[in-house]
Amino acid sequence: MFHLPPLHFSVLGWLAVIGGAFAIGMNKGGLTGLGILPILLFAVVLQARESTGYILPLLVIGDICAVCVYRRVVIWRVFWMLLPPALAGVIIGYLLMGRIPEAAFGPLIGWIIIGLIALQFLRGAMGEKLDHIFESHGFGFFMGVLAGVTTMLANSAGPVANLYFLSVRLPKWNLIGTSAWFFFVINLCKLPFSAHLGLTNASSLTLASDLAPLIVIGFFCGRFLAGVMPQRIFEGFLLFCTAVGALKLVL
Repeated sequence: MFHLPPLHFSVLGWLAVIGGAFAIGMNKGGLTGLGILPILLFAVVLQARESTGYILPLLVIGDICAVCVYRRVVIWRVFWMLLPPALAGVIIGYLLMGRIPEAAFGPLIGWIIIGLIALQFLRGAMGEKLDHIFESHGFGFFMGVLAGVTTMLANSAGPVANLYFLSVRLPKWNLIGTSAWFFFVINLCKLPFSAHLGLTNASSLTLASDLAPLIVIGFFCGRFLAGVMPQRIFEGFLLFCTAVGALKLVL
């Protein structure tokens, strides 16, 4: 079992978690590539596994905002392609929690993501010759399991899911809506596992209730910025943030 420390943060610590909550809201509002930012900010005050217990309730609050606003732009075919293997990945991640060192897990996932980014650029250079790989059930299954394991162990499934959504060429708002529902279901399924491990408890729920208004404000800021961002720039932003997330895991 893991036990979360009490809420005795320094001034710098409170600034970090406040910024992290706002970033979660922006991420859920439409800037889906920002998912790595709250993880980095919470790392200022918490160890990686402890931070998952604090971040998860905040993510669920943001997810509720997102599914209410983006419920009509979901591409359900893509959602159902990714969800079942992701749920299996959550169970695998739960079983691995505490059994493998983070020092070994992070770099492995990071290098896999970097390889997938390189494959994405190669696809752009070769035109439609690699489309059959990205549109195959096998690729969707692999990315789903990888997303599930990564989100359970480190709340870092955003880079994996975004790469998959980009690989199947989802338009901006469909990507945002599909991502919203995908992570809403995944994060709800993670809650009992996280609670059983002692990572989500009264302390993390108290912090989530205190920071909820910041998440809502960040959500509508993120929605506005996503609305003024052209599709091409949006995709470039996602790839850049995905690369940053992968480097964070590697380093």
